[in-house]
Amino acid sequence: MVDLIKKKRDGFALSKDDIYTIINGFVSGQIPDYQVAALLMAIYFREMNDEETAYLTDAMMRSGDLIDLSTIPGIKIDKHSTGGVGDKTTLVLGPLVASAGVPVAKMSGRGLGHTGGTLDKLESIPGFDVSMSADHFCRQVKKHGIAICSQNAQLVPADKKLYALRDVTGTVDNISLIASSVMSKKLACGADGIVIDLKIGDGAFIKNLTDAEKLARIMISTAHKMNRKLVAVITGMEEPLGYAIGNALEVK
Repeated sequence: MVDLIKKKRDGFALSKDDIYTIINGFVSGQIPDYQVAALLMAIYFREMNDEETAYLTDAMMRSGDLIDLSTIPGIKIDKHSTGGVGDKTTLVLGPLVASAGVPVAKMSGRGLGHTGGTLDKLESIPGFDVSMSADHFCRQVKKHGIAICSQNAQLVPADKKLYALRDVTGTVDNISLIASSVMSKKLACGADGIVIDLKIGDGAFIKNLTDAEKLARIMISTAHKMNRKLVAVITGMEEPLGYAIGNALEVK
């Protein structure tokens, strides 16, 4: 692992085997979080190319179970926002799309940096449980037309661990790390079509249109390699979305 940290620190690209070794070792507990934290900082400064990003996405996606939604009729849709203060879009948009007869199968994330995640908002409702198995997730989509779940020990565990580590090491706003985190969850969930809401502005992790377009291109390219359709919508995050800040207040 020390050699791999040095390799990225010195500006070299990590191979597919390198990345799988890192992700599998991290998830299994063989590679400690302090070494992965060092690697994240090296990636933050040296960046990853498109190929490395695709390998990282694939390794994270395959770190747990893959959900098969083929038994659910129709085109299954997933949606993800890169996050912003007061961003409650999923709580409104998900049920709205489901009510129109389009199945919504969504794996969400927790708060990152200064933002509250969709799961944090849902869990502010007393007794609300966002953890479910792949089978339970499919049954919920079949029964209600929509399900929102969290990563767990079975579903994309690598992203859950990396997500938390990025949050406390100052490595959140890196395009490759954002892309691989989002796409690993989206692809593991098995949806046919994915909509990405890319926030830009002072309140977002992505500050300008150039970076947002670069991130969109990487995500679209990765989705196409996995035979999925993805569209990206770039939206403004110059001010909070709504009139309250704080998970419980926002839900209320």
